[in-house]
Order: sequence, then C-alpha cells, then structure tokens
Amino acid sequence: MNFKKIAIYSACGVAALAVGTLALPRHVSIERTAVMDAAPEAVIELAASNTGYQAFNPYKDLDPNLRVEMFGPAFGVGSGFAFESKDGAGQQTVASVSVEQVVFDLDLGPLGQPTQAISAVVVDGATEVTWSMDMDLGMNPVFRVMGLFMDGMIGPNFELGLANIADVTA
Repeated sequence: MNFKKIAIYSACGVAALAVGTLALPRHVSIERTAVMDAAPEAVIELAASNTGYQAFNPYKDLDPNLRVEMFGPAFGVGSGFAFESKDGAGQQTVASVSVEQVVFDLDLGPLGQPTQAISAVVVDGATEVTWSMDMDLGMNPVFRVMGLFMDGMIGPNFELGLANIADVTA
C-alpha cells in the first residue's frame, strides 16, 4: 500500500469519526432526587441565597481549597457567587425563584453555560428535593463525547449536595 492510499484512508477515518460524534446527543440532563425531613421553604431559602448555598455546596467538600466570592443581593434573583477550584472557575447566579424551585445560570467559560435547578415539594408528608442540570453541548465533538460521561461525573456531586441539604435542614 502506498503513502497516498494510507493518507486517504486516514482522512476518511478521521472525517467519519468527526461526523459520528455529531450524531451524539447535543443536550445533556442530569437529575438526582432525595426525600428528606425538611420544610420545602427552608430548602428554597437556602438555595436562593448566595451564603445559604455555601452551607450545602458539595464542591466545598470535594475541594477544600475552593475559593468563593459572593456578589449581588444576599437572596433572590441576581444573588450569586464566583468560584475557582481545582476543576475550574466560573460563576453561578440565581435566575429565578418560586415557591417550589430555584433556577441557577452557570457560566463555566469555554466549558459552557448550563442551567441548574433545585426544587422542593411535599410528597407523602416528606420533602422531595430534586437537583437537576441541563446543558447544551453545541456542535463541539469533544463536548458531545464528554456528554456521555456527564451523569457519572456530576450526579455524585448532586447526591452529596442533597445529603448536605438534609444535614443542614435537620
């Protein structure tokens, strides 16, 4: 086989791989739920506050050197914090607050701008708290491949955060 054929086959293989990654899902959703003995309004109050969020922030457990700088009002829309950790930097801002849910806008720079939410509703006399994240991976083939592993990477962090919420509100 000559060099020209090898180059053509290699180029075709790379092109097929690139096109194949674009067939992967563009949107990723991650969700974890826990049932706890906490008043839903207590969960929402913590989540909608830049200082309250730090009481259960799972990333503080995962990175003792996590740096957090608060900004905006102490509570409600616009409340937020910038962070820098061993895994990266960004900021999180409360985008909306309702009786049952707090929605956050995240800015992770070149890694994207996912949306997170923490909801708390009464179910059978207890509070069901759900932590979710939705992210558009765009057309980046590397991000789309990473999207296959996002639930396994982020889900345990949400589980830790839910356990922290249960401890803080107990």
